[in-house]
Amino acid sequence: MGTVTEALLARVQEARAELATAVAADDVYSVAVAQDELDDAVRLARGYGLDVEAAGADKE
Repeated sequence: MGTVTEALLARVQEARAELATAVAADDVYSVAVAQDELDDAVRLARGYGLDVEAAGADKE
């Protein structure tokens, strides 16, 4: 796996973790920010042809 691929998948994993933390804290603003970051990370990963679910980036 290349460096860019690893970085993109790590970004997706981190964004998912941040979203889960924000949801658990019931922080509406942080949830919105974290969701935007996750959407962006997934969009970029898919733009590089990565399937984030198949690569395991959908798991914490």
